[in-house]
Formats: sequence, C-alpha cells, structure tokens
Amino acid sequence: MFNNKTILITGGTGSFGNRFIEIFLEKFKPKKIIIYSRDEYKQHLMQEKFPQKNYPMLRFFLGDVRDL
Repeated sequence: MFNNKTILITGGTGSFGNRFIEIFLEKFKPKKIIIYSRDEYKQHLMQEKFPQKNYPMLRFFLGDVRDL
C-alpha cells in the first residue's frame, strides 16, 4: 500500500516520528518520506541516525504547520 509512495510526516523528529520511520522502512519501500519539523537540532540528530547514503528516500524540511 505504501510502496513507491511519497509520505509526509509532520513533527517527524519527535519520539513517535523516529520510531514510526524505523518501523515504516522495515515494512515498506516508499519513494520518498518527507520529515517536516521545526527543530533543527533534532533534524540533525535524525540525519545522523539515518544517513543520506543509506536512506536516500528521506528528505528533511524545517517548518511549522502553524506557519502560513
């Protein structure tokens, strides 16, 4: 169902987002996962946990869903 799909995860660097991505990548082969969060430091930590060379489908974007 999620293979070759683009997935957006808001608040993706939190505890739920981190675990969700681990499980999701074990079960599916998505085309792209967009991790959207406002915490630059947590994005940095997550990029270290999921390096670009091993997880090219992960994309990180800074922002807040409350922003216009």
